[in-house]
Amino acid sequence: MGEIAWYLYVAVIAAGFAAGFINTVAGSGSLITLPLLIFLGLPATVANGTNRVAILLQNVVGVSSYRQQKILDFRGGLILALPALVGAIVGARIAVDLDEVLMRRVIGGLMVLMLIVMMIRPNRWLTGQVGEPLRRFRLKESLVFFAIGVYGGFIQAGVGIFLLAGLVLGAGYDLVRANAIKVFIVLIYTPLALAIFVFNHQVHWGMGLTLAVGNMLGALVASRLAVRKGAPFVRFILIAVIVVSAIKFLGIWDYVLSTLNL
Repeated sequence: MGEIAWYLYVAVIAAGFAAGFINTVAGSGSLITLPLLIFLGLPATVANGTNRVAILLQNVVGVSSYRQQKILDFRGGLILALPALVGAIVGARIAVDLDEVLMRRVIGGLMVLMLIVMMIRPNRWLTGQVGEPLRRFRLKESLVFFAIGVYGGFIQAGVGIFLLAGLVLGAGYDLVRANAIKVFIVLIYTPLALAIFVFNHQVHWGMGLTLAVGNMLGALVASRLAVRKGAPFVRFILIAVIVVSAIKFLGIWDYVLSTLNL
């Protein structure tokens, strides 16, 4: 990667802000940052590793903010974070060739299904389930969060949306509290995933720290807004992000661009 102009660093910080905001209140912010890092000359594997630097620092800010606002269920988050952590280690160390196109289509299909569920049962996402907070390991949740961790360790983009689905539909949290735990879970597993990329020399520290400036600012703003405006605001942002992500993962956006010769 050669020397880049100063205004591109500004663009990186701006993209980081947008990604940090989206990641903290929904997910899939890496769909903004990964293409930008690749455009700036980083190989895809290095861009994937470099993005984890920003993700780590973004979630330090997000967790701190949610905890200050007394939204974070620390014990429940830790119970769900442990299987996700194991899964993330497995995902980050995957060395076999995968059909990336097929994987993206499957993810896109899952997001369409999630969008349908959100539209049919909106109250489930807004109020969560009435009951005792999660205080012990349960096999179903452990398996679900292990699988999500594998995906998150392999490729960060979209993992926040799947974590929210697991937290709301599986563990019974409302969207605001689910977001706080989601950020906490990602914070738990990201250092080990990042360490694997560092060990394999797939991190550009200068670009990663520049990106992190924007991500941290976005996380701070998003966590404050999410708590102040509540679950309906978070649901609105989440639906918008799912629609855009599904379009991207299903290849619709690339098809439109190729049709228009752009």
